[in-house]
Amino acid sequence: MQDVSAFANRLAKNYKHYAKWARRQGLDAWRAYDKDVPQFPFAVDIYGGKVHLQEYDTGWDMADDDYRAWIDAVVAAIEQVTGIAAAAVTLKNRRRQKGVSQYEKVGREGDDFIVEEFGQRFIVNLDRYLDTGLFLDHRNTRKRVREEAAGKRFLNLFAYTGSFTVYAGAGGAASSETVDMSNTYQDWSRRNFELNGLDSSRHKLVRADVFQYLEEAVDAGKQFDLIVMDPPTFSNSKKMRDILDVQRDHVWLIDYAMALLAPGGKLYFSNNLRSFALDERLRGDYQIRDISEQSVPEDFRNRKIHQCWQISRG
Repeated sequence: MQDVSAFANRLAKNYKHYAKWARRQGLDAWRAYDKDVPQFPFAVDIYGGKVHLQEYDTGWDMADDDYRAWIDAVVAAIEQVTGIAAAAVTLKNRRRQKGVSQYEKVGREGDDFIVEEFGQRFIVNLDRYLDTGLFLDHRNTRKRVREEAAGKRFLNLFAYTGSFTVYAGAGGAASSETVDMSNTYQDWSRRNFELNGLDSSRHKLVRADVFQYLEEAVDAGKQFDLIVMDPPTFSNSKKMRDILDVQRDHVWLIDYAMALLAPGGKLYFSNNLRSFALDERLRGDYQIRDISEQSVPEDFRNRKIHQCWQISRG
């Protein structure tokens, strides 16, 4: 029998604390374990009555039978600590990804189900894709958008499943545009909007390459009061005009987004490239505040899961 006691003990300690914390916060989805013990390189996320178990790539070489026994022992420990059945645990191996991996199917179709977060409701699926439909590490920024959205024209770029727009709509945004090039995720956004009662006449879904959208929106003289842009680290999707590299392309993306920002407006720009460095030229052109310390939620031990900036014209 594999010895997973170090993992089980830490998970139990975390679970006891964060389960109570999540209930107080009104969260169905939260992180219970975040690679706390180096020998167990997992993230354990609770989604209602299910578990999303991600194994991070370490390059360790393990025989198939030993690996299966190890995973089985980890899953058994999760069941024992959380009371969630092993059958409701979805395992993903999160290797270093290239290209359009975030859009690729994992295999099993799985079931769509709904989780609640700060009073908003979202459709998630733990099996179908590498990601679940809701990025838990952006929870605090979503709440911030809701608090700031009243009466604003909101723009959501690289929108994924539209969660930021759901929060903007709940906060009283006057209108919004939600931009993503994936039909799959635009349909997911539409279902999230319907679930949260957003008016489709005021909250528009735009299927487009963000680079092309930005050029056309600037040419058309569009203006927004609140913009969120959370690009992937890298994408070479055939639907895009060019390959996206967030380190190389962020200056262009921010400049164009800022050209759409109305006086007094704010842009929230984030990404999860660990080595990312904001170009110094931008600091000369705009007022930039690093809000990563506030934007990374309390349940994430990895405080570098993303970086986030508030950018304005000053």
